[in-house]
Parts: sequence; C-alpha cells; structure tokens
Amino acid sequence: MKTQELVNWFKNKGSVVVALSGGVDSSVVAKAAFIALGEKAIAATAKSATLASSELKAAKKIAREIGITHEIFAEDEFENPKFAENSPERCYHCRKGLTAGLKQAAKKYGAKYMVDGANADDASQHRPGLRAMKENGVRSPLMELGIGKEKVRRIAKHFDLGVSDKPSMACLASRIPYGERITKEKLRKIEKAEDFIRKLGFEQVRVRHHGSMARIEISEKDISKVLKFREKILKKLKKSFTYVALDLEGYRSGSMDEVLKER
Repeated sequence: MKTQELVNWFKNKGSVVVALSGGVDSSVVAKAAFIALGEKAIAATAKSATLASSELKAAKKIAREIGITHEIFAEDEFENPKFAENSPERCYHCRKGLTAGLKQAAKKYGAKYMVDGANADDASQHRPGLRAMKENGVRSPLMELGIGKEKVRRIAKHFDLGVSDKPSMACLASRIPYGERITKEKLRKIEKAEDFIRKLGFEQVRVRHHGSMARIEISEKDISKVLKFREKILKKLKKSFTYVALDLEGYRSGSMDEVLKER
C-alpha cells in the first residue's frame, strides 16, 4: 500500500522540513511526515511574488488541518536577475532561493532532512527546479517511491485532506513566455485575472501573459460555459490587457513549454 510506504519513508528520518505549497502533492507529503514524526515534522512555505495570495491562504489552511507546525518565510526571487530574465532555466534559479529558506527553517528547528512534493510524473516534464532542489539536498519521497499524480490524489482522499480534489496550481511566473521579462506588475495582473475568473465558478484556470494579450486556458469541458461570461471577463481583463483570447485547446499543464519542443 503506497500510503503506508509513504508514511514509513519518514519513520527513520528523525525530523524533516516539508516545502508546503498548499497543493495536493506537498500536502500529502506533509500529512505523511506528521503521521510518522509528529512535532518533528515542520512545514515551510515561501511567501513571494510568484505565489498567489490564495495559495498562501491554502497552505496556512492545510497546515492547520494537518496540525503541523508551519513556518512562513519571505523569498524575493527578483534578487536573482537570472530569474527575471525568464530563460527556460527560470525554475532552477527560483528554486535555489527556495532551498535557502528551507535550509534556514531546518536549522531553526534542528531538522535533519528537507523534502518537497515532487511526484513521479514530474520527472517526465521540463522541471529544472527539481535539479536545484536535488543539488541542495532536498529529497522527493513521492518520486523516490514512484508515486504519480493519480496515486497522490488517492492518498489525499485516504488521509481525508481538504485539498484532495484541488486543481493543480503552478507559480504565477509560469504564465509568462520564456524570454519575456518577469515583473511584479505582470504577476499581479495575472493573479487578479485568474482570481476573477475563478470567482465566476471555474476552478482550473490559467491566464497566460503575452505582452498586451491575455490568453485564457480553461478546462476543455468548461469552454462553452465560459463564453456565457464573455462580457464580464472582457470588462475586467481589458483593464490590464489590450486583447483577450480564449485558447480553444483548453487548459494543459506546462503549455508554455510547448515552444521548447519546437527547438
């Protein structure tokens, strides 16, 4: 049983700091760590410009639900100019900053290990951030145990976690095409646009920032439904963008990486 394997993974670790984003993967890891280690398990979340405020709230909520001690630390990705340059290696530079915060949390609580929520399916995608985490001593129990996204959700349901059905989320910077400079203003535009569309009743939403154009990705099953809110969406998003487009392919994870396949 993968659930028990995951819990057992932590039992000889002594103490750990879990990078908690508020998503399903990291929440499952945090819960397993807490079951195995109790107060020796610590959750840590980076408060940064690339993390939507709703995701920070989600991280705080799931930490309370689990009962795990939750450390929130500030991270400014823009201190690293290579992050703002937004090359295909952007996540590598971002994650290097995250690991610095995790190391501080580990030192504060005397934790021997740092872990994240990367799952087995992530290994097949463009994830330079995984390399940065590994280089800095962060381990990925889900990946090590061969647990992919589908099994993670089953474990989340077994743990009765409130995030078990939560749609996947990624940092706001992932909405900006490679090579286009990242700014805090762009990140805020994206966050406000996505929050607005979600409040209309759509869970899986991405607003991709293409200069003066917002490209909306929404679950394929909701494409016809979102058109009913066309006027409201236009009125809101055209305050920040000149053009507003709906991607007829619908939402797909890592769509900004599609250009890498063409090279």
